[in-house]
Amino acid sequence: MHNRLSRAEVPTEQTWNLDDLFVSHADWQAELGAVNAARDSVSQYQGRFSEGAAQLLACLNAVEALQKRFVRVSTFAYLRNAQDGTNPESQSAMAQVAALEARLSANIAFVDSEILQLADGVLEQYLATEPGLAVHKMRLQDLLDLKPHRLGADTERVLASLGEVLNAPYMVYGRSKSNDIQFAPFNDAAGNTYANSINGFESNFESHSDTSVRRNAWQSFSAGLKAYNHTYAATFATEVNKNVVMARLRNYASTEDYLLQPHKIPRPVYTNIVQIIQAELAPHMQRYARLRRRVLGLDKLLYCDIKAPLDPEFNPRISYDDGCALILDSLKVMGPEYCDFARKTMEQRWVDRSDNIGKSSGAFCASPYGVHPYILITWSDTMRNVFTLAHELGHGGHFGLAMQHQRYVNTRPTMPFVEAPSIMNEMLLAQHILGKSSDPRMRRSVIMQVLGTFHHNFVTHLLEAELQRQIYAMAESGQSITAAALNQRKGDILAAFWGDTVEIDDGARMTWMRQPHYYMGLYPYTYSVGLVASTAMANRIQDEGQPAVQRWLDVLKAGGTMKPLELMQAAGIDMSTPAPIHGAVAYVGQLVEELERAFAE
Repeated sequence: MHNRLSRAEVPTEQTWNLDDLFVSHADWQAELGAVNAARDSVSQYQGRFSEGAAQLLACLNAVEALQKRFVRVSTFAYLRNAQDGTNPESQSAMAQVAALEARLSANIAFVDSEILQLADGVLEQYLATEPGLAVHKMRLQDLLDLKPHRLGADTERVLASLGEVLNAPYMVYGRSKSNDIQFAPFNDAAGNTYANSINGFESNFESHSDTSVRRNAWQSFSAGLKAYNHTYAATFATEVNKNVVMARLRNYASTEDYLLQPHKIPRPVYTNIVQIIQAELAPHMQRYARLRRRVLGLDKLLYCDIKAPLDPEFNPRISYDDGCALILDSLKVMGPEYCDFARKTMEQRWVDRSDNIGKSSGAFCASPYGVHPYILITWSDTMRNVFTLAHELGHGGHFGLAMQHQRYVNTRPTMPFVEAPSIMNEMLLAQHILGKSSDPRMRRSVIMQVLGTFHHNFVTHLLEAELQRQIYAMAESGQSITAAALNQRKGDILAAFWGDTVEIDDGARMTWMRQPHYYMGLYPYTYSVGLVASTAMANRIQDEGQPAVQRWLDVLKAGGTMKPLELMQAAGIDMSTPAPIHGAVAYVGQLVEELERAFAE
């Protein structure tokens, strides 16, 4: 029986060091109280923006200072909860942060309302005469774009103070997933017993080479999900209905328009991504599925077999230290400044890499302003881990550079660009290994890793985006969103994509239960935007070398000072046309072809 460690049993060097945020819970508690007390520092500006640009600037700077402090406080609580969601102190801290966030939002709700109440032309005049406002220009422009969708000041204040309630679906989903959901142990064909968990399944059993382990883990996993099918459907439905109501309240033509507004991306880009990739990628992935079935010697491919390794004997175990060295080698092309940052991240305990009870699943990078990035990953000595770490380092490098070059208000670009720097690192890692390896098995192995990245972004996340598209359309037409409806839709989407190559079972139909992305607006499609952009960019760097690298670094340093398509344009990629999408999908086709040849030899 493989038992998981408690958090206290994990060796310190495998955990992140949160002292750079707060040295102790008491210090954190003190700053939480101080931020709460400082909320009033903004109130003195209420009703005074018409007095002149100086008042507006002072207010915006005060809000920024508060938000910067709040991010540090909330990140500490978030990271401690992610390292062990079963810890009551961490749960309580998350609740305190959520309450403070709602109070803070209510305190500053007047700012946006009163800026929008200024007479026509006044804001533009302030921007022209007060140089200090230049740093807030992006935020003010966003506000003007929202003007047609703002409600009265009182209504905005009520909605702001309901923040905690409106975020409840995400909170309930996360709390249940990390604490309540249980999976029965299972046996392999030889009778060995394994403990199952979301982390264990997704980071190990799902891609296990032993078919009995993979399929029995899947049975246990699906049964665990099934017990929560109706609860999670109700949670999902609440999130969807909330967004439909908000879109109508704010006079958007559709819920998708409402959810796309913060992304600052033209609707056709979103539509192209969702439609073109599904249509053009399906034949390539079906060929890959047929290859997989043949190589694995299976009579049929179940949904739980689509990540099975094709050459399990060639599974070079790779330690954390060796993985870090390989990543640093592959990032040399990015120049010394970027590499030093990556090295520091891995050496100074900014990464949490061991598995333990209550640890959050998946991987992420949090970048609290003025501190440094923190990365969560569950390391199990696989090549997939190396690609995941390279990915999260891409986020870290991006926000690390942006924090050095931009003020807090301008650090983050909107969602559609956020995944490009991270996936870019995966592409550089793949090119690096393929470039120096003539060993056919090594090449095959890396191509499968890259196809794993494309599968993750162009299949898993893209089909989530398709489910969202359909579910929001259902909700808008007044249909109810139930477990049966979600299972049915998800199953149909998977069947349409995989054709007759993969058998879609009940567990596959319930995959919508596995992802938190449905509670993050229209997040899923943005991974594909990032992959399209980074595929094009990695090829540019291969062709052009240093000038392309320099453009890319400049774009990372620009943070959120431009819209996503402008950032990509500055790097040399035109996403306003479907050309880069066709290019990225064609690249997947080439990889599948090389793999077919490699397994035929």
